[in-house]
Amino acid sequence: MNRIDRRTFLGNLSLVTAAVVAPRYGFSSIAKADEFVEVNTTHGRIKGMRNEGVSVFKGIPYAGRISGDRRFRRPAPLEPWTGVRDALQFGAPAIQAPRRNEPAPAEDCLFLNVWTPASDNRKRPVMFYSHGGGFVIGSGASGGQDGSNLARNFDVVVVETNHRLGLLGFLYLDELAGSDYVGSGNMGMLDIVDGLKWVHDNIAQFGGDPNNVMIWGESGGGAKTSCLYAMPSAAPYFNKASIESGPGVRMTPKETAAETTALLLKELNIAPKDWRKLLDIPAADLLVMQGKLPSVAPFLGKSNTKGAAPRRAGGFGPVVDGHALPHHPFDPTAPDLSRNKPLLVGWNEDEFTFFAWERKDTEFAKLDFEGLQKRLEPQYGEDTPKLIEAYRKATPNATAPQLYIAISSIAMMGLGSVDIAEKKVKQGGAPVYLYNFGYKSEKPIPGTDYPMGTPHAMDISFKFNNEIPPRDGSAPKESFFGGNRPERFVASHHFAELWTTFARTGKPAANDVPQWPAYNLKTRPTMRIDATCEVIDNRFSQELALWRSIGKL
Repeated sequence: MNRIDRRTFLGNLSLVTAAVVAPRYGFSSIAKADEFVEVNTTHGRIKGMRNEGVSVFKGIPYAGRISGDRRFRRPAPLEPWTGVRDALQFGAPAIQAPRRNEPAPAEDCLFLNVWTPASDNRKRPVMFYSHGGGFVIGSGASGGQDGSNLARNFDVVVVETNHRLGLLGFLYLDELAGSDYVGSGNMGMLDIVDGLKWVHDNIAQFGGDPNNVMIWGESGGGAKTSCLYAMPSAAPYFNKASIESGPGVRMTPKETAAETTALLLKELNIAPKDWRKLLDIPAADLLVMQGKLPSVAPFLGKSNTKGAAPRRAGGFGPVVDGHALPHHPFDPTAPDLSRNKPLLVGWNEDEFTFFAWERKDTEFAKLDFEGLQKRLEPQYGEDTPKLIEAYRKATPNATAPQLYIAISSIAMMGLGSVDIAEKKVKQGGAPVYLYNFGYKSEKPIPGTDYPMGTPHAMDISFKFNNEIPPRDGSAPKESFFGGNRPERFVASHHFAELWTTFARTGKPAANDVPQWPAYNLKTRPTMRIDATCEVIDNRFSQELALWRSIGKL
């Protein structure tokens, strides 16, 4: 397939994490510990490991059973334990295909991991991360997002959860199953809220400040963060947010979610009145059925987008149910309940090169301008010539392949990010900061001479400060996406320092980085993050004007 539009992309976010957690990104569940450390939690004492100045606690249960009669419902109460429970291995991820260097996926998957400089009762900022993978795969142990370097180098506490995904996390049963199942279409999101509640009740014991919590996430994790920003149940438990390469402007309407449920029951030959039979089907069989249903976008752009296709049944993601998620996260406005919470939002400059790499698409690199128009026409129709003309005028030296990457990348992640930033400004509350990540990897896309640039998901290892020289002084190894140039270490430090300073103060800042102004509708400042960072006013102004003129923004 030669093209990928925003709907197709968002509907296949699972492919993103599947590729990102390639073997070189896996890490083992038990590392060598300098010593073991113990901490009290609300449900019992746990033992973690301390290594090179960081205490790590893995696989901590934060809520109870979600299997059996608790399937599609809120978790059973978490049972306290006696003695000391080991927190030395990652907990089971949600039901999905097996994951490298992690336990086997399981229905009971409500575990979280904590990285902290010390359990010393200091009030450090807490960075609560939601993993990518759309809403169907991934885990709090996903590759590249080890929190050790953030904790060690920037004195923060990092928390990451496993939570329900896919059919088991987002099957909408509210209209069939009664009061016990209210919110069923958002169980995966409500699990994350339970993780935030656990942080509120316990993180002080790990050296964190329960009153200074930042939620953040990339790709599907960005969409999850968008939802949390609009969920009343989450509101008491976080103070600021960052939405990265995953702008969740709109989620699934409950009418469409009900159609998906009807489609599933029909495929399983279950009458709606007999929906309880779903409780007896093995989780592995439900995973197979999930893969047979149509794959569609788990979140959407503007409701009034010109020429937007109607929402189809199929696929699983958060549901605008009027309860857990009362309305679309950023449509028609930014959520009022987070009016006073600062926000970061942005995207990578070359998002689409990831998908060319993942799909083994080498033909785009051979495009001329005639071929560019043919490739874009199925998506943009009669607007295609205007789109190409605007981009050629804005970047007159760009080649046809470069324009293809630029157009595809901003359509995927840029338009939604700008939409969110503009709506947050119009709200007149806390500031919003818009960014582009722009460090360029020199690694070519296999089969082409075209460099990866700044692909989707490359920011994960950079913002976690996992692009650093080896601590033992040995020669650096090539980064999975980031390449070999030593400048990547500087870019990673900038990215991590900006984010951890935002977590600490609500305003992103870093040494050797210009002052980052809050976004506004006059100068529209955007921070470009690289080895050398710069603030660019009215970035992509010509291109965005065209997108607005054709109703895409």
